[in-house]
Amino acid sequence: MTDTLLNHRAEGPTTAPPLLLGPSLGTSYALWNKVAPELSVTHRVVRWDLPGHGGSAADLIGPGATVADLAGLVLALADSLGIDRFAYAGVSLGGAVGLQLAVHHPERLESLAVICSSAHFNGSKPWEERAQTVRREGLAGLAETANARWFTPGFTVPELVEDHRTADPEAYAACCDALAAFDIRERLSSLTVPTLLIAGREDPATPPAHLREIADAVPGASLTEIAGASHLAPAERPEAVLAALRGHFDGYALRGMEVRRQVLGDEHVDRAQARQTPFTARFQDFISRYAWGEIWTDPTLTRRERSMITLTALVAHGHYDELAMHVRAARRNGLTPEEIGAVLLQTAVYCGVPAANSAFAVAQRVLAEEDKSGG
Repeated sequence: MTDTLLNHRAEGPTTAPPLLLGPSLGTSYALWNKVAPELSVTHRVVRWDLPGHGGSAADLIGPGATVADLAGLVLALADSLGIDRFAYAGVSLGGAVGLQLAVHHPERLESLAVICSSAHFNGSKPWEERAQTVRREGLAGLAETANARWFTPGFTVPELVEDHRTADPEAYAACCDALAAFDIRERLSSLTVPTLLIAGREDPATPPAHLREIADAVPGASLTEIAGASHLAPAERPEAVLAALRGHFDGYALRGMEVRRQVLGDEHVDRAQARQTPFTARFQDFISRYAWGEIWTDPTLTRRERSMITLTALVAHGHYDELAMHVRAARRNGLTPEEIGAVLLQTAVYCGVPAANSAFAVAQRVLAEEDKSGG
């Protein structure tokens, strides 16, 4: 704990693109336990605690606090870590902080994901009443109803409920003050940051209609609704939230799909996509993200050179179905039939004559089909 900065946890390579994760009222950064480690593979993930929650000092905010105050604390944290521009995702109050940053500090955000949150929280009265109750009675009673407010029936995360119970009442009440005063609807159309909205379909606190309101107002925004998720979707449906966030934040997948189509052709990729099932979806994402989004886009080698290497590797391991596909890809990448033949002849020396014999048969069939089609 520090007295001047939000408590936080940093994960992932320090050289990776930074991604800040904001929590919901009553929780700590443990809300992201099932998502942050996966995101940290490709990002420098920094998740933080609200004042008086988790390890953050309670006196970082006081009565009458605003979401702008919380956004200022997030920027101070980023500054302390040497982070200028960053991607941001936040849940509920953490999502409101993201909207505040996008409206008033767009120069600091690369992209934004708002999860189970809103541009307004149903007026000030409910939050003023909650703040009064907490200041008078503490959080024990409110924590007893956390499961009903946060999760679908039968689901719970005891660690998060305990975070709720042990949060500082004054700081929690000050966060309620911030929610009471928050209404950014009139500024949504001015957002220029790439924005993703994620709604829990079973969320009673910020129903999907709240996220649709934002999506309809923010230019270019997209909306994902997650079935079987209530208010704390990253804890209840981490796989679905992770997939949505990766698609939004990680440019490798989109760039990889573009390169995959350029090399293998639309027809092949469309067939692969049509055959995709929930069982194979992560594997298809893996291929697009890493094989095509990182390796094939590395400018160290040309695509011609990558095709020659790929043909050799496929022959060496006897992957002849894949070889046929990559003979076609090699032609798209500019290799002539003579050059493909030279590569396969080289494999006869280093991979074995029987392997090269099978490879020549495959390549001859593919090249003949290409000649017939006029390719």
